[in-house]
Amino acid sequence: MTDKISCMLVDDDRVDLLTTEAFLEPYPFITILGCFSHPMAALEATGKSMPDAFFMDIDMPGLTGLDLRRRLLDVPACIFITSYPDYAVESFELAALDFLVKPLEHNRFAAMINRLKEYITVRRKADMLSHALGADTVFIKDGTQQIKLALHDILFLEALNNYTCVVTAGRKYTVLSTLSNLLQEKAFRSFVRIHRSYAVQKHLIRKIGSADVQIGDVLLPLGRSYKPALDQLKQNQG
Repeated sequence: MTDKISCMLVDDDRVDLLTTEAFLEPYPFITILGCFSHPMAALEATGKSMPDAFFMDIDMPGLTGLDLRRRLLDVPACIFITSYPDYAVESFELAALDFLVKPLEHNRFAAMINRLKEYITVRRKADMLSHALGADTVFIKDGTQQIKLALHDILFLEALNNYTCVVTAGRKYTVLSTLSNLLQEKAFRSFVRIHRSYAVQKHLIRKIGSADVQIGDVLLPLGRSYKPALDQLKQNQG
């Protein structure tokens, strides 16, 4: 398993782009696949090579960093670097690994790099989920036990840092995998993310409110960034 971490940099300010590149120079395990001044160019580049991480500005013309992240949720780690701290809440709703405010500081940047390295290492080492032969059944690794679950028994998924809580009507199981990674598995295509901390089975949604989603008798919070997709789902089902 390689210890290299690939990344792409996106910032419409050339000086800030070069600054981020310079801050990354002391970390030889970081490989920069590309530096982009235009978000669309970065988006096109991911079609050829998907990085482990993105370092991106937020306030950019045409396509903001938040918009770009929405299109690239499959990228494991996203670190926003911006002059506007007001974007922090919305960025973490999009599963940002970290949020740095310009101008960059070496100690803060080093702490972020350590967090990134730890996150990518755990993600690569994790072999948390294996599929059963049946398309509607999965095996999950709960601690040291392999548990067989029918997908229709799972009510929702809850993010717990580097873990995900798989919730059924009978009990909860803890899987060593991030929610984002779990949702990339083919077995979980019937789930939709409604919040940075929650994903639910589409067909179990009973009601979509302005700030919450009802799954059976359970109310779960609805993140602002995910509401448009839920509204579209509601229209399609209606």
